[in-house]
Amino acid sequence: MILSTSATGKELHAAISIKESRPWTYKAILCVDPYHHMLATSAFSGRIPSNLTNCPELRVMDFIQNKLIGNIPVELGSLRKLEKLYIGENNLTGGIPPSLGNISSLQVLNLGLNNFVGNIPDEIGRLQRLSFFHVGANNLSGMIPYSLYNISALSTFSILLNQLNGTLPDNIGLTLPNLRFLSMSVNKFFGSIPVSLSNASRLETIDLSYNKLVGQVPTDLGNLLDLQWLGVGQNNLGSNNSKDLDFLTSLKNCTKLEILEFSSNNFGGSLPNSIRNLSMQLSKLYLNDNQLSGIIPTAFENFINLTILNMANNLFTGSIPAYFMKFQKLGGLFLGGNRLSGHIPSSIGDLTQLVVLYLSRNNLEGSIPSSLGNCKYLQSLEISTNNLGGVIPISHFPQILVLSLAQNSLNGTLPVEVGNLKNIFYLDVSENNLSGEIPRTISDCLTLENLYLQGNSFQGTLPPSWASLRGLQYLDLSRNNLSGTIPKDLQNLSLLYLNLSFNNLEGEVPTEGVFRNASGISVTGNKKLCGGILELQLQACDIKVKKRGKSHALKLTVIIVCGILCFLLSSLFLVLYWRRKSKKKSSSTLSNTELISKYIKETEIVDQEEMIIAVKVLNLQQKGASKSFIAECNVLRNIRHRNLVKTLTCCASIDYKGNEFKAIVFEFMANGSLENWLHPNIDNENQSRNLNLLQRLIIAIDVASALHYLHEYCKRPIIHCDLKPSNVLLDNDMIAHVSDFGLARLLSATNDVSQNQTSTVGIKGSIGYAAPEYGAGGVKEGDVYSYGILVLEMFTGRRPTDKMFKDGFNLHNFVRMALPERLVQIVDPKTFPQEK
Repeated sequence: MILSTSATGKELHAAISIKESRPWTYKAILCVDPYHHMLATSAFSGRIPSNLTNCPELRVMDFIQNKLIGNIPVELGSLRKLEKLYIGENNLTGGIPPSLGNISSLQVLNLGLNNFVGNIPDEIGRLQRLSFFHVGANNLSGMIPYSLYNISALSTFSILLNQLNGTLPDNIGLTLPNLRFLSMSVNKFFGSIPVSLSNASRLETIDLSYNKLVGQVPTDLGNLLDLQWLGVGQNNLGSNNSKDLDFLTSLKNCTKLEILEFSSNNFGGSLPNSIRNLSMQLSKLYLNDNQLSGIIPTAFENFINLTILNMANNLFTGSIPAYFMKFQKLGGLFLGGNRLSGHIPSSIGDLTQLVVLYLSRNNLEGSIPSSLGNCKYLQSLEISTNNLGGVIPISHFPQILVLSLAQNSLNGTLPVEVGNLKNIFYLDVSENNLSGEIPRTISDCLTLENLYLQGNSFQGTLPPSWASLRGLQYLDLSRNNLSGTIPKDLQNLSLLYLNLSFNNLEGEVPTEGVFRNASGISVTGNKKLCGGILELQLQACDIKVKKRGKSHALKLTVIIVCGILCFLLSSLFLVLYWRRKSKKKSSSTLSNTELISKYIKETEIVDQEEMIIAVKVLNLQQKGASKSFIAECNVLRNIRHRNLVKTLTCCASIDYKGNEFKAIVFEFMANGSLENWLHPNIDNENQSRNLNLLQRLIIAIDVASALHYLHEYCKRPIIHCDLKPSNVLLDNDMIAHVSDFGLARLLSATNDVSQNQTSTVGIKGSIGYAAPEYGAGGVKEGDVYSYGILVLEMFTGRRPTDKMFKDGFNLHNFVRMALPERLVQIVDPKTFPQEK
């Protein structure tokens, strides 16, 4: 830092020149040059010193683009000769001090790009010499002091990016006749645009966008011959009729107009032919997000200097004009969200400066023109939701960053050249007709963050080398034909969302990374997946049973079905060993052998390997248990249906204590009983289980299918007699299987109950589910009654034995009273999970 002095009278001035690049903290060193300037560079940090009043001759204070913090010292108001105050683009806070209104000599006040709050003080309106006022990009609020609109010297009035509100004065163009730059965008102003703006004849920029203005755009803005930028977008202007765009006709005199922005309003009708008279200098035209209709007029072909043309999200019809090829400077073309049809013209490829092409959500057809490969600067291509076919010409877009081709009819494979897209971070080819394997070269797209391949026919296994995609955050591979296991590399990525649902994946689901977050992943519809975190509610991965040693000892894992009296069954080898030791006569043959002709000897169970089973062991101390066992075996031997629990064998023997032992071995149902899903135990580790509406509907259909089979398609009709949620079991695919036929009845050919082949254990059915028809002989109807109660319980979440049901009030009355107006009120709220 070099300091020098020069004396003029009694005043001492110092010249400052910053030579050092290292940060320097300002410490109230008063440095002014002979022209009364305080200079600054980005090296300044700290606070603005309050003792600047020691420099009463200071005229220019320039601390723009520094790292200053704290408030503006109120003492600055005593610098009565200060003409220019530049303290924008810092980290200053607090409010604008009213004392600045005392600096009557102030011509430039630049406070923009800070963190100022509060109102603009009324005192600022006293600065009648002020020509440049910039407080944009702060957090200011309240209304603009009307005194500020009366500073006739103002040429720049910039208050954009704040929270200011109010209406614009009707006479603003008269009170601010020297205004050149007016920027009030991104605030909360309401009301109409004053007609008097046309009286500020020197205006070059009008930016009123992102407010709440209403009404029509004044039609005499054509008087502003120097107008270069007119921005009224993102308001509520217009009334969706043909006269909304009349203001465009008046702009024919604005020959310097370069930017015209009237997007996101309520403008309707078609574009007037007078639009051809707009300035040939027009470079940016934004008319997107309105209700404009008709074809794209030929009048546009005059705008050869266009760099951005945004017509997206309107009602335009017809084809994309071929004359667009004349826009050789065009960098952004946005036509998406209309009703355009026909082919994408190959002449689009002549726009060699094109960077962004947005054609999504139209009715375009044909193929993607290979001529787009001439657009060497193309970085974003979005043509999703059209009727395009053919293959993906990925090799033509080596510089692409965003490629969205979703919801078309593209076919073929995802080309291996996808690996050449070194800079791509967004790739969406979902909902097409793509097939083949996902190319392994996709792992070369190191910058990829979003990858959407869902809704195609991709097959094969997942590429093993996902680990290189360190930036990948969103991955959707759902609804394909992918197989194999889930690569463990996926859990090492930075994924926030992963959807692998409805494929043919199998094996264990990882538990780290994104797989720890149940709301961030989906693996539904993969029937052979297991493991994972508890919230996924997948079946446990198989615990394989194997022989061990010369003694052929077998460790058999037996899982007990909830709601049925069960226990862990010991190895039957041990049973045989105990019987030999005690020298008791084996009694492994039932007296009613004809009723269990499918009986498999105990030793045959031992030979089964790698099988998880469920065992129902009967409590033979209960009256009628043996007859129930015989009845159940008799029923189960002749039935086979996908919605009935599969019986592996019936067993009868002597246990290690010499007591009679009877058991039925079933196929294991991984997801337990419907009872546990509808009414999870608060102490159960699976209490987070829940059934959505579709799952409940499918289960109801499954159970109905089982009953229909039992009643109508068995050689001898079978009546279950005890249908309830605890007797409906769910496999690993959530398919329902009806179980427990201990109370079942066989009907004769004449539909009479076969008394000699039925269980006689107590009253048929369970309280709440048993129907009066059982006593009246209508046994089929009894099953139907029980089924109806089960369905009501499934969708209301209430048991028929709920304590609220008493004195003749029951579950079906509860539902009947709610129909139809209050149906939503009685449906189990867990049926429709709330979004997080």
